[in-house]
Amino acid sequence: MADSKFSYFCLGLGIGTAVGLLFAPKAGDEVREELRLRASEGREYLKKRSGELRQQAEEVLERGRTTVESQREQLSAALDAGRRAYREATAGGSGASPDSPPPA
Repeated sequence: MADSKFSYFCLGLGIGTAVGLLFAPKAGDEVREELRLRASEGREYLKKRSGELRQQAEEVLERGRTTVESQREQLSAALDAGRRAYREATAGGSGASPDSPPPA
């Protein structure tokens, strides 16, 4: 949300600068050169900012993958422990094998 507001602020600043330059008492060539310079600076800023945002997104995705993998491993270990406990309880209590169906 804050990035969006900052982007709108920069856009407004750029438009205000362009309008101010158009109405400033300079020669047309000077104004056009100034506009080209500002546009070039704006492009460079956007390239830099988009690279930063892309890197942040990649970091967030990697953290998410790591978290999911960790949770998956924990769940798998818990299921295995539950299965072992069930087999031990059913094998030890009734004398039946763990693979046989429960008595009716």
